[in-house]
Amino acid sequence: MKNTDKRIAVILLNFNGKNLLERFLPYLMKYTDKKISNLYVIDNASNDDSVSFLKENYASVKVIINKKNLGYAGGYNEGVKNIKADYYVFINTDVEVTSNWLNPLFNKMESNSNIGACQPKILSEKNKNHFEYAGASGGYIDSLGYPYCRGRIFDTIEKDYGQYNEEKEVFWTSGSCMMIKSSLFHKLNGFDKDFFAHMEEIDLCWRIKRKGFINYCIPKSVIYHVGGETLSYLNPKKTYLNFRNNLIMISKNDRFINLLYKIPSRLILDIFAAIKILINKKSISHFTSILRAYLSFITFLPVIFFKKRNNKLNYIKLKNLIIPFEYFIRGKKRFSDL
Repeated sequence: MKNTDKRIAVILLNFNGKNLLERFLPYLMKYTDKKISNLYVIDNASNDDSVSFLKENYASVKVIINKKNLGYAGGYNEGVKNIKADYYVFINTDVEVTSNWLNPLFNKMESNSNIGACQPKILSEKNKNHFEYAGASGGYIDSLGYPYCRGRIFDTIEKDYGQYNEEKEVFWTSGSCMMIKSSLFHKLNGFDKDFFAHMEEIDLCWRIKRKGFINYCIPKSVIYHVGGETLSYLNPKKTYLNFRNNLIMISKNDRFINLLYKIPSRLILDIFAAIKILINKKSISHFTSILRAYLSFITFLPVIFFKKRNNKLNYIKLKNLIIPFEYFIRGKKRFSDL
């Protein structure tokens, strides 16, 4: 039997989140198994009094301070340089954990050395009998790179009545709460810092699979996620980053020959998405955010192809499924309908 003393680093990334730390850190302190884990906060150069609050009220929490705001991807990459553990758990500051949330993740990782990363079942903190947008009961992507979840397709979020309680291999695990082997994280050079925020966890999970590992969802572990606290779902910057980073992700990880038809297909579908957003949200800023995402993606192409050339990971075949067609044309709104 291995010594399990402090083998897990549970790590929050904070930026001006004192109110969230006040609200949700007590749950982590109460329900996290201290025999196998240490708790860290990486502070992304906050200008509120988050750090002083932690030092005054949570002396046992180890605080690492980044010199500037490096976003989700760069912030974690920089902060974990100073953290030694067998497993990292990246968890958002707007997450409410529940009793015994950590051990099922740890036990699953220990029982199967082929698992690179895993996540709990993620429910909405605001509506606790429904799944939460960012991860639900495990993430997937379709053949064109559109992400969806067990429990959430586009903006349709399902009620949780135990229909997705089976432990299951998934394509990606949520950045709101994911456990990963630290050695694998470093072998893959962590998150892609060029993403700054959004989609970086899907990109990492794609690379985990290309490295020959699998990702899992463990619904026995349950957390509640607020979502949109650092960057609101209504913020046009979030729209911009989601579209831009998704294009970068599929260009990095899919075969070049596939991109010759996938990128034009995406352009057509994303134009329709932009028009739909313009009509539904009545916001020109979200519409122009998608146009800006494509312009940024085009200027980023030399960097993408440099990364592609230097990336020696195996390519993997994506599921032959086009989610926009299934959702908008065939009317399949639930994961179980697919």
